[in-house]
Amino acid sequence: MRLDSHQHFWIYNDDDYVWMNDQMNALRRDYLPDQLWAKLQVIGFDGSIAVQARQSVAETAWLLELADRYPFIRGVVGWVDFESEALDRQLQQYGAHPLLKGVRELIHDMPDVNYASNDVHVRAMEKLARFNLTYDLLLKPPHIRPATELVRRFPDQPFVVDHIAKPDIAAGKRSPWQQDIESLARFDNVCCKLSGMVTEARWQRWQPDDFHPYLDIMLEAFGPRRLMIGSDWPVCTLSGPYEEVMRIVIDYIDSMAGDERAAILGGTCARFYGVTET
Repeated sequence: MRLDSHQHFWIYNDDDYVWMNDQMNALRRDYLPDQLWAKLQVIGFDGSIAVQARQSVAETAWLLELADRYPFIRGVVGWVDFESEALDRQLQQYGAHPLLKGVRELIHDMPDVNYASNDVHVRAMEKLARFNLTYDLLLKPPHIRPATELVRRFPDQPFVVDHIAKPDIAAGKRSPWQQDIESLARFDNVCCKLSGMVTEARWQRWQPDDFHPYLDIMLEAFGPRRLMIGSDWPVCTLSGPYEEVMRIVIDYIDSMAGDERAAILGGTCARFYGVTET
């Protein structure tokens, strides 16, 4: 089973997607399941994980409705309000849905660079285990060390790093991102998505080789059984077409052993999110 571990859907409006700046005008329209399913079929993928794109429990409910309607959506990573007194109720309500596989907070957008390890966030994290939910870590390089402290405190909580923590690929920068991501990878309850790289590179001007030093680091740090391919569609289309974006990883792992390729192309994602064949 081949799975795109990271993609988004939305019905666009100006109020909810304030993170879309003027360079992102191409994203200011609707992106819905039928569009993605056509692209998945072209590259021979069986399904995807839909991930939240705004801080809204209404979006979590909407993504779950989509997953109920479209069998190729094998799971949802939603959003709940980590700072609300209603958190328990939200977790109980949405966590009861079998297709809610995990949750995510927009850590890299928080004013506090140490948000991942602050007391409010940690107290909220303590509640996830009761609902068997995974946690997506949305980070940039300055957030990796606080996230590592969070992971250290929750050795039984499954975590996955989105977008390899967004190193500055356009500038070819690898330090201190490399040292910090290697430290985080020492915790075996952490996986990583090979996703979102093209928007950290030179938009529309990258070459596949630009990513190889970063992929080498990730493979050495995590090993193939803790890595999963992801597109970050439709955000990735700012920098390249869907198939070309996915081909970066597909072609990179072409010479690897079959079981290792299978892990990166879907096996790790299925295990992490509890996805079974249908």
